[in-house]
Amino acid sequence: MEMEGRNAGDNMKKETAFVKVRRWSGMVTQNIYKAGRDDPRSVIHALKVGFSLTLVSMLYLLEPLFGGIGENAIWAVMTVVVVLEFTAGATLRKGFNRGLGTLCAGSLVFFLEFVADKSGRIPRAIFIGIAVFLTGFAATYMRFFPNIKKNYDYGIVIFLLTFNLIAVSSFRVHNVLEIAHDRFYTIAIGCGVCLLMTLLVFPNWSGLELHNSTVSKLEGLAESIEACVDNYFKDSEIIEDEKSSDEEDLICRGYKLILDSKTVDETLALHASWEPKHSCYKSPWKQYVRVGAALRHFGYTLVALHGCLQSEIQAPRSVRDLFRVPCTRVAGEISKTFKELADSIRNRRHLAPILDSDDLHEALQDLNNAIKSQPRLFLGGSKNHHNDASQMLALAAATANAHQNPDTSSSVASLSTDKTDSSALPEWKRKRAADLYKDAERKVFRTTLSKLHITSLEFSEALPFAAFASLLVEMAARLDMVTEQVEELGRLSKFKEYKADQVEIVVTNGENRPVKKNRKFGTNMGSHEVE
Repeated sequence: MEMEGRNAGDNMKKETAFVKVRRWSGMVTQNIYKAGRDDPRSVIHALKVGFSLTLVSMLYLLEPLFGGIGENAIWAVMTVVVVLEFTAGATLRKGFNRGLGTLCAGSLVFFLEFVADKSGRIPRAIFIGIAVFLTGFAATYMRFFPNIKKNYDYGIVIFLLTFNLIAVSSFRVHNVLEIAHDRFYTIAIGCGVCLLMTLLVFPNWSGLELHNSTVSKLEGLAESIEACVDNYFKDSEIIEDEKSSDEEDLICRGYKLILDSKTVDETLALHASWEPKHSCYKSPWKQYVRVGAALRHFGYTLVALHGCLQSEIQAPRSVRDLFRVPCTRVAGEISKTFKELADSIRNRRHLAPILDSDDLHEALQDLNNAIKSQPRLFLGGSKNHHNDASQMLALAAATANAHQNPDTSSSVASLSTDKTDSSALPEWKRKRAADLYKDAERKVFRTTLSKLHITSLEFSEALPFAAFASLLVEMAARLDMVTEQVEELGRLSKFKEYKADQVEIVVTNGENRPVKKNRKFGTNMGSHEVE
């Protein structure tokens, strides 16, 4: 029986381990498939790297090629590993830096060999040591210059590495110039393979990536603003009970993408300046960075507006219902402006005349009139309301005193008894522990009393909504900064003029809800297209 029980236990453990391994492999496969489905370019780039490494490895694996190049063929493999990047601009920048660093280092070593060729062994060693020190000092110091560090930092690192390898090895090896010559050719072969793969085989352009990311950020802001305002005017119980994680992600996704984009935008703009494909567009990539900075300045206000949804003190439903329509209209106009900005950049055209209308100003004026129509809500309540609030605070204070007095008297009595009777020390310790627990309860009660005091103030009903409305107006004010930067981008990029050739068609999707579709004709898109 014991053996049967052990065998059964071992079988259960094996089955459990098999299930875990199967579940883990399924999760890994699912994640790999999801990553490739979300961005197919990553799969294509991985195939390009694998093919490039196989191609340059033939220099080392095939005997005829190995006989002509020698062991230096491995440098072509190393070049492909470090140079071939995801975008064409990054590959061009790294390839240029690697080639320039190798060429400068080889030229400098050739000059040093020419100078030190006639000297003896000891003076030659001293000369090489001094040259290595001075070159290392000068090259490293140059890396601290912002412009050099931004564009040529990798080239300086390659220069230092190549110079030290060749210069130091030249003291022991006599054919060092021949080695440097072969090494330079193999690095050039590796860079050539990288350039062919990144420019001709499914290229990924940094400029196009920056262009599309700017459009996505504008559209994400439009969606986040609408979702944030819609959720604010929902019933608080509905928000707590039925709010899904998708709604919260929709709000956060818009401004998180913007607030974390500074480094990415600057890197893409730098790489795009190295790319030849977009030179025909004459796109000012630095202006895209300025547009991103304006969007981040706007995004801070959206973060604060989202914080109003999570505030501890919320405006009553009755107060929010009074201003639902004007606030929703202001948010809709801001969102419509962002969508028009996104369409302008996407289609490389100037802004539509819709932005010159006074719809946003009229919406702000309606909100202002709605607030002015409720002066008692914002300027103070009635006397009865003040008396009710005072009575509520007095009742809360009396309750607090009632909780405090029995504890204090019992503590004093127990202490006097314990002083006269030393045998009651354990009982005193237990009472002391109980007193500490009650003190913690009093702290929680005082926090609740403070919140009760705040919510009972005359202006507490209007204060949360006043914060929300002020942030909404601030967003409308900061919108002008974003619009100016996009207009400047269109001017510098020489966007085409806007042509009102879009026909709006309203259809139904079977659920009695209208769906808008825009038909764009050939003057803007080059072909008839229905979106």
